[in-house]
Amino acid sequence: MQIPTGKKIYFLSDFHLGVPDRETSLQRERKIVRFLEAARSDAACIFILGDMFDFWYEYRRTVPKGYVRLLGKIAEIADSGIPFYFFVGNHDMWMRGYFEAELGVPVYFEPRSFQFNGKQFMIGHGDGLGPGDHGYKFLKKVFRNPFCQALFGLIPPSIGIGIADYFSRSSRAATGTKEDRFLGEHLEWLVIHSRDVLKRQHYDYFIFGHRHLPIDLPLSDQSRYLNLGDWIQHFSYAEFDGNDLLLKYFEV
Repeated sequence: MQIPTGKKIYFLSDFHLGVPDRETSLQRERKIVRFLEAARSDAACIFILGDMFDFWYEYRRTVPKGYVRLLGKIAEIADSGIPFYFFVGNHDMWMRGYFEAELGVPVYFEPRSFQFNGKQFMIGHGDGLGPGDHGYKFLKKVFRNPFCQALFGLIPPSIGIGIADYFSRSSRAATGTKEDRFLGEHLEWLVIHSRDVLKRQHYDYFIFGHRHLPIDLPLSDQSRYLNLGDWIQHFSYAEFDGNDLLLKYFEV
């Protein structure tokens, strides 16, 4: 894709709408909608790299309640001709066609490479990449298994969402303060993963979410790693204008 002059590509991630309570989540949702409305004036396309919701499961005839402001704004902007691309995260991996059918937004379940203005991008949510975290990697295989997903679909939504909320809180408690600080280049799993990929193939930019901490780190003279942070504390995002990739913060 060649970005038209004056246009930009926007990247954002990790809204976790639904937590810690409805009112706080609604305030964040309104702020995200304001960002999207501002971005549409010069957006060539918009990437959302997962964990839009703290939990999302598409039952055959039911989707989780709420989020109408954000979903409506995405549909409105997509209908105007500005494409969205969505990568599932570890909190909203159970998508089954709703975004494609209702919003016209393609959904990706694994990291994917893109080329913009001759620059190579590797883009994804980032969960389960790099060394370590073997317990989660096993659970991810279980959660992605179609049979296991079908079994979960037999649970009534009121109970299923309650179970998911419990595990989400448990996961956040287990993470503790690790999300608040940079662990160092030799301990950040996504940095390690990106450097391993570079040994096999060149990418100018690696862009991930999941980590909840804004990070802009050179991997070599010709490659950079960016983590997009989140829209819980940092309200951070990245933009690419065809020449430069910048990590920014939305304050409005």
